[in-house]
Amino acid sequence: MVGTAVATVFGLAAEALPAASETVSNDRVDNLLMRMTLEEKLGQLSQLVRYNRADSRENIEGEEGYVPPETGSVIGFYGADATRRLQEKVMKESRLHIPLLFSYDVMHGFRTVFPTPLAEAASWDVQLAQRTTRATAVEATASGVRWTLAPMVDIARDPRWGRVTEGAGEDPFLASALAAARIRGLHGAVGNGPVPTRPHEQRSQMMLATAKHFVAYGAAEGGRDYNTADLSQRTLHETYLPPFRAAVASGVDAIMPGLNEIAGTPMHASQSLLKETLRCQWGFTGIVISDYDGVEELMDHGTADLPATAVQQAMDATVDVDLASGIYSRSLPTLVKSGQVSQHALDDAVRRVLLAKDKLGLFDDPYRYIDPASERAPASVEHRALAREAAQKSIVLLKNENQLLPLNKNIRRLVVVGALADDSTGALGPYPGIARLDETVSVLEGIKRAISPASQLVYVAGASPHSDERSGIDKAMIAALGADVVIAVLGESSSMSGEANSRAFLGLNAAQEALLERLVETRKPLVVILMNGRPLTVSRLDAQVPAILEAWFLGSEMGNGVADILFGDVNPSGKLPITFPRSVGQVPIYYGHKSTGRAPRQHLIYTSKYIDHPWTPLYPFGHGLSYTTFAYDPPQLDKTVLSPDEALTVEVTVHNTGEREGEEVVQLYLRDDVASVTRPVRSLRGFTRVRLLPGEAGKVRFRLDQDDFALLNQDFVRVVEPGTFTVFVGGSSTTLNQASFQVISGSQLQGLGSAIPRLPLPFLPMNKRLASGEN
Repeated sequence: MVGTAVATVFGLAAEALPAASETVSNDRVDNLLMRMTLEEKLGQLSQLVRYNRADSRENIEGEEGYVPPETGSVIGFYGADATRRLQEKVMKESRLHIPLLFSYDVMHGFRTVFPTPLAEAASWDVQLAQRTTRATAVEATASGVRWTLAPMVDIARDPRWGRVTEGAGEDPFLASALAAARIRGLHGAVGNGPVPTRPHEQRSQMMLATAKHFVAYGAAEGGRDYNTADLSQRTLHETYLPPFRAAVASGVDAIMPGLNEIAGTPMHASQSLLKETLRCQWGFTGIVISDYDGVEELMDHGTADLPATAVQQAMDATVDVDLASGIYSRSLPTLVKSGQVSQHALDDAVRRVLLAKDKLGLFDDPYRYIDPASERAPASVEHRALAREAAQKSIVLLKNENQLLPLNKNIRRLVVVGALADDSTGALGPYPGIARLDETVSVLEGIKRAISPASQLVYVAGASPHSDERSGIDKAMIAALGADVVIAVLGESSSMSGEANSRAFLGLNAAQEALLERLVETRKPLVVILMNGRPLTVSRLDAQVPAILEAWFLGSEMGNGVADILFGDVNPSGKLPITFPRSVGQVPIYYGHKSTGRAPRQHLIYTSKYIDHPWTPLYPFGHGLSYTTFAYDPPQLDKTVLSPDEALTVEVTVHNTGEREGEEVVQLYLRDDVASVTRPVRSLRGFTRVRLLPGEAGKVRFRLDQDDFALLNQDFVRVVEPGTFTVFVGGSSTTLNQASFQVISGSQLQGLGSAIPRLPLPFLPMNKRLASGEN
């Protein structure tokens, strides 16, 4: 939009969150601080690594597992019995009886493993994300774990980066909504209402949540983990910071800086982002915990020459807790005594740690929720059912020519190929908590359970993603020749995704490609199930195979969830939370890109495209098919001209035009048609899941307001400019179903509203809506 801005909402230094006070008062904590020695304070600022200790007294009391009584927290898993014994030991031996805080990388489940975060993001179901993290917290707290280094809220637009599987994909709106939901779940919320906020108003089985990695860690150059991120301030503020701001608005307890640098400053030393933006502007009063060795690595970045310099830089940036390196305990005494780190800064850091322990109720009961009987009990039936539901909703039907899917359970002869089909470890994905393989359902096992006893199932591994060994391919082809349908499970193992698993090549390895070619040669009906933690470049597969399911790493119930979709017990409803490129040469590729002066035109030479490859994605953001079909009426607006302080209601009627009941993820995108600064071609501003019977129609309503219309102008002031907007509503980011409206000049705005994306207005099928009298 062009013209004078309607009103200045606020600059970057005055967002909707309250400014943080210098200190947070708490009588118990203040009293403790007055009595603590320097050594005791430093202990609270160190998190020791004690991973995977056996549940035995020897490993707790032995030299290797020794935990000094003044230690603030440990990261690792002991088990409920050992956790209780270690807590008892610390409470007995410490002078002030400050309880120990147990931390662990609880990413997407504990004993019951749910789909990896990227997979679960494909459900576009914020309530599901809240429910799975709630179940995770219940299981983890029984073992004594009260602090998780999750959720990861990094935006990732480069699938070469291995940690893309830990986040919600490429879009800040979707990522913000899921971050808020996961924090609510970890905090003990069981419904839509707010969770308690006062320290002594206990939340059931609450865990501390950590939003990571602040900030732009997912923008690593070349997709190489731990690498430099080089991006503009506009991209930083419009794309990478919003999910963290949503996390802060949702009450996140801790923030972990990334191991990257931005504009010449490593994040662990960034006063401008950690101290000014996070704490002063956003009002964050919780813990900032370093990444593993992150403070010590300031010397490798080249901004610190000595350990003491690194510690001073981190403390000046308000990094409270050092994870793993021990550099605080070694260097802080001298820095504090010399005045290079003030007593005030030290006490503020310790206070934040103690306040977190008080919030958890550990001072009242250091053993709260530790339950060895629960830990030893059979896996929760309710949690397993939830894991199966999450798996079902996370699967994306990428392609289904001639309605090959769903398959008939009474199929005469079914051949399953691919080493991944029988890979229970792979089903769990990276960071699988303490999952047990004997409780994990592989894809092969799920298919076996689903088909008729009269059906013949043949399994041949054929090829593996880890090896170029091809000796099993001929056997797989011979088996396929006698099949009615062939299912090939291809992709990558869980060890190929996650931290330190960046990939320059995103296709199937040579052995899997050779297996696929031979299967295609049989001309048998072929279904490919992709198992992976990131988008893969599978253009050849797409051209050759009639039916493709994106199954990700779905967790404990992966096999059952896949079978439910394969055989039509459940209609697929997942949508991609990240764009799938045709080739690595297109990366980064994402739906919300900017336009150019020479947008791609196939038959015009001097436009933005490739000479050897299409510029379009293989599968766009928001894409996902169903066994039924949906049609959309044009969106209806309650007004076409509005002032910037008015809200706009967008209503669209969705029709199930197929023959099966199904769920559709309705997506709303907004485009600012002309503005004083360039804007994305469209931005996600709303979504919801709707379920419709065959032939049924239902209305979905969304509410847009100044939060949606606003932009950062050339002076980085957030404003709403007068002009026209286009709203798109449909089943993916490529929908052309649209309507336009105009924002005109008006009075000054008083605020931006919530940092957390709003849910749409309640959905009702038309017959129920009309019967209820709603309008």
